[in-house]
Amino acid sequence: MSGRAARRDGRLLQAGFVLGVAAAGVAISLAGRRAQRTPQTGLVDWPTVLSIAESRLRGAPGTLTPAQLAAADASYASAMQKVAPALEAHLGVPLPGIVERAGVVDRATWARANVRTLERLFSRIEGDVLARILPPDASPSKAAIAAANRWITTRQIGLMLAFMGQRVLGQYDVALLTAEDDEPGRLLFVEENVRRVARTLGVDVEAFRTWIALHEATHAFEFEAHPWLRPYLASRVEAQIDGFSREIRGLRPGAAREIASALRSGGRRHWLESMLGEEQRRLLRETQAVMSLLEGFSDHVMDEVGRGIVPGHATISARFHARRERRSPMERAILRLTGLDLKMEQYRSGERFVAAIVARAGPDARLRLWDGPESLPRDGEIEDPDRWIARVMDDAAPAGRPA
Repeated sequence: MSGRAARRDGRLLQAGFVLGVAAAGVAISLAGRRAQRTPQTGLVDWPTVLSIAESRLRGAPGTLTPAQLAAADASYASAMQKVAPALEAHLGVPLPGIVERAGVVDRATWARANVRTLERLFSRIEGDVLARILPPDASPSKAAIAAANRWITTRQIGLMLAFMGQRVLGQYDVALLTAEDDEPGRLLFVEENVRRVARTLGVDVEAFRTWIALHEATHAFEFEAHPWLRPYLASRVEAQIDGFSREIRGLRPGAAREIASALRSGGRRHWLESMLGEEQRRLLRETQAVMSLLEGFSDHVMDEVGRGIVPGHATISARFHARRERRSPMERAILRLTGLDLKMEQYRSGERFVAAIVARAGPDARLRLWDGPESLPRDGEIEDPDRWIARVMDDAAPAGRPA
């Protein structure tokens, strides 16, 4: 992507997140009464989201043919045959079925899977948001604003997926908020990006595939070896979405200015928190603690297990982590605008936490993390591992385990 195109995409992303409905007002004079019908179909035009993402991803450098993607299947199957037994031996917990539920995908297929997830998430709040911005007696001007906002939001999400679709390497895909919650998760490997990053890092692609497979299989361990985790996290996400919907209904007129200020300042409070009340900020911090654990645990375990099964593991790990820190100003801006910079911090803080509890309380500590909801780190414990050790490891009985 050219520098000019990247700057243009960045501006659209910023418009979608920061200006929202207010910025869309520029379209009022152009829209008219016909716009009153458009937003009723939802906040986002999902077919257009997918079209934007797919068109950019299919034209991105390193695109592979279906035959080339299929040829990589055997390599990932071989990697999983090493990864699953090594994880089971290291953690002492079986990991059934996941080897058979792994597949190689292209970037566009990854985007398609994530559009479905995002559409389900948006469906939880769009009724309340539409009721606020477009009540039954809405004037043509309000309808025009809503229609323009839908246009901006649609393109912002499409660009975000196109941005991420050129960077994500693998994903443990698990449905949290659907009727198919019993459907098992899948491992997706985005081969086009795996090959590109392996070349960039100057590492063997076969070894790099095994390294990525190990990271994603560790996520599968977190969910599949602990059946309570999926409904627990689903309940947290639902509470966050329901609360966010309430916050949207009461959003202050000056909220857009507060968000813009938080984005510019780069201070301690993330811009997402500027949209939330105190209760929702507490929920966000608690959810972030769980997500930090998921990412940090995976990074910690893959480093321990990877030494034995991934050739050149130390080199891959060092170069990959250094690459995370060498992001361009445009990438950093987009990560912050989309909230994805929170995920980057999750890797760092979560891995520090897991390493600390294992160093201070022994290897059993990493398994005690998964005893149940009461064993998960609470707000502030990720940053202060000794608090978690005192609360969980020093108890007479394992926290969260049934009697």
